[in-house]
This record gives sequence, C-alpha cells and structure tokens, in this order.
Amino acid sequence: MSRTGDRPADPEPLPHPVVDNHCHLDLDDAADQLDTAAAIERARVVGVPRIVQIGCDLPGARWAAHAALDHPALVAGVAIHPNEAPRLHGAGKLDDALTEIERMVTSTDRVRAVGETGLDYFRTGEQGRAAQHESFRAHIEMAKRHDKTLVVHDRDSHADVLAVLDECGPPARTVMHCFSGDAGFAQACLDRGFWLSFSGTVTFKNASSVRSALAITPLDRVLAETDAPFLSPTPHRGRPNASYLLPLTVRAMAQVLDNALLELCSAIETNTDEAYGGSW
Repeated sequence: MSRTGDRPADPEPLPHPVVDNHCHLDLDDAADQLDTAAAIERARVVGVPRIVQIGCDLPGARWAAHAALDHPALVAGVAIHPNEAPRLHGAGKLDDALTEIERMVTSTDRVRAVGETGLDYFRTGEQGRAAQHESFRAHIEMAKRHDKTLVVHDRDSHADVLAVLDECGPPARTVMHCFSGDAGFAQACLDRGFWLSFSGTVTFKNASSVRSALAITPLDRVLAETDAPFLSPTPHRGRPNASYLLPLTVRAMAQVLDNALLELCSAIETNTDEAYGGSW
C-alpha cells in the first residue's frame, strides 16, 4: 500500500515506556521525512524511548549497524530479507552477502539480532523458494553461533517456517515479527518458546485471526512493533508510519487482551529486553 498524505499527529503518551521492536528508519520516504534523531525524539515523547532498527539488505544492514552505534536509543538487526535472497542467489552473490552480514553481527554488541530472515511466499514464487530456504537456514545457524536473537519474517509460509526452524533447531531467542497467523499457528509458535510481535495489523478491521492469536498469547510472550514506515495502525492506515504511532497499536492490544494498559506496557518492555539479550 502506498503511503500518502500528511504525517499523523502524536497520539496520547503511554503510561509506561515500551520498545518498538521492529522499525525501518532508513526507509522513511514521506514528504515530511523525519531524520533519525527527530524520529527517535518524537517516539520518546509518547513513551517509546527505544527502537530495534532492522536492515533487510546489505545497504540497509550497514545503515542499521552504524545507526545503532551513533544513537543510544537504537540497537540493530541485520539480515538478507527472504525476498532479496533469490535475487542475490541468481547473481551468484548470496554467499558473499551472508558473509558480510555475519561480519556485522560480530562487529559490535549493538547488533543484537539476525533478521529479518525467513520465508515469503507472497512476493516470491516457487522458483525462488530454494534460495529463501538456503538463506533462512544460514541465518538461523548464524544466530546460534553468535548467541543473537533470530527475527523471523513469515508471509504465507507458516508451515514451512516452522519446518525449517524445527529442522535446524531455533536459537535461544526467536521473535516472530509482524505476526500474521491465527490462534492455531500462534500456539505452535508459543509451544516452541517464541515471542510473538504484533504490529498495526492488529487494528485492521479484516484482521480478526491476528486478534484471535493475540488473545491466546501469554503476557510474557507479547511484543509490539510498528514495522514502520509500513502498516500504520487504524485510523491512519495508508499514511506514513513511525515509531511514535506505536501507542495506538499498544492500546488496541490492551483491549484485545482485556488487560490494563500499564501492565501490558510494562510486560512489553520487560519482554523486549529478554528477547534481545538485555536492556540498552
């Protein structure tokens, strides 16, 4: 969906800090684009003082790693996105790209995660799936070698994502980014000890299955994210997303969970620290 129109106004601040555990600050292409420092400050004011910045290709990963060094509010995740893997594989460059990602993973403890990696059967057809599987396995092993969090992208590929994770054995900390499954898939992930991260999708009218998944998720397994600049929460769907809009998603999550907002915010903060190997 294209992101058009003015940037939404600031929402009401949250009663307790939360962390945006998945954001792409470098991809903000709005007409009133926020620079990194401004985006961090605008989020802090509404109760989102920390962000996990995700790089999905080599330029994005380099940007994320450097930004995490420059801004104390950020830590980074780096990987080759599943939709990028077939293109690199076809050009004979996937192995070299994975080698560079691993160098970034080991370069600084500000890189806390390997991801987002995984499978995407929505944008990549069958001809690209073998490369996605190869890349996913390589990232899983990388996360295990270096005790990093694995951030999993899963689009229209639920069964195969779990099959690969079961085959390889997941790392100690695994986050299902932008959770898109139903309650049954949520339970399968929870049985494996994964955290489930919910985005603005949970506010969409047609996302009842995602809300049913959230409803069965224990409070100690819940994370929140924007996936900005994508997936702006209702009522701003289609407009530019940013970390400062996370309170809208968190308030919607509290309603689904029938949980006090303060308690949910506290849990999200604690869970994020546990999922990403400690506070920053």
